[in-house]
Amino acid sequence: MQIDGCSVLVTGAGSGLGEATARMLAARGAKVAILDRDLAKAQMVAGEIGGVAVGGDVTAEGDVNAALDAATSAHGIPRIVVNCAGIGTAGRVLGREGPLALEAFQRTINVNLVGTFNVMRLAVARMAQAEPLDDGERGVVINTASVAAFDGQIGQAAYAASKGGIVAMSLPVARELARVGVRVNVVAPGIFLTPLLYTLPEEAQKALAADIPFPQRLGDPAEFADTVCFMATNRYINGECVRLDGSARLKAK
Repeated sequence: MQIDGCSVLVTGAGSGLGEATARMLAARGAKVAILDRDLAKAQMVAGEIGGVAVGGDVTAEGDVNAALDAATSAHGIPRIVVNCAGIGTAGRVLGREGPLALEAFQRTINVNLVGTFNVMRLAVARMAQAEPLDDGERGVVINTASVAAFDGQIGQAAYAASKGGIVAMSLPVARELARVGVRVNVVAPGIFLTPLLYTLPEEAQKALAADIPFPQRLGDPAEFADTVCFMATNRYINGECVRLDGSARLKAK
């Protein structure tokens, strides 16, 4: 998939990995639309990259369709869709005050896994109607998982389950969508320097980086964005999940 001139939708692009991805795609010539719950932040990013912004929830069909409509109206059917929206809640299954609230588990699954699936299913329905490009390709979806899908820590049952689900569904969906020329891939980032970690003291950031073999530092969101761009442009990467973590493996806690 050629990025230059391509219509793109990035969810969760008001900040963090999504913002870095939207900015890099735009810098490489893409026409970017953003879907984020924080409309003000989405508008700020979109304004700086010449894109369009829609406020909404990835779990709401109407909101996702509104974002796809806005992207299509401004730039054409999105051929590249990047799912970065998500939450990072934590909680032990059996804590000091009893079992984890079921609604806390359900919310994490709903936002991270169901939200990703919701965006993907609605986006690929439109991609399938687009004219085929090189090799018959019509589009690509790139989802965001986490190394917690493989190395979930204590307190990450809900988060690890949600991200593990994203990894697990990529291959069957990629196989299914092969008939319409749509690829599906996943990036599983490790510990990245996102806005949440910026608030930590420098010593705390160094402690987090100490267990990363090489390079021994936190990930740069631009490195995540670059991986997304690589997955978008290389048509032979399909049904794949790439860990992006400096070869780190999370400890139990």
